[in-house]
Amino acid sequence: MSTLTIIANIHAKADKIDLVKTELLKLVPITRADAGCINYDLHQNNEDPAHFTFFENWESREIWQEHMNAPHLAAYMAAIDGAVEQFTFTEMTKID
Repeated sequence: MSTLTIIANIHAKADKIDLVKTELLKLVPITRADAGCINYDLHQNNEDPAHFTFFENWESREIWQEHMNAPHLAAYMAAIDGAVEQFTFTEMTKID
């Protein structure tokens, strides 16, 4: 089975950028230690500091779904409640 690539875009509210960034950074070491996580890289847009992007690769979609239900992700969602303007993710498969 092919690996799963996730591109997640998080747009923080203008007055909540620091909060969202702090909470996103907490996810990085915990998630990188998850079984099946190939990489989990957080980026911040140079021209729009409220825009964060994760580039993630997982061994399978099932493993990624386990991550989405993990306690550390639930804690993140509770901590940023009301601080995010928009969140989108795209599932992709590498073809070459």
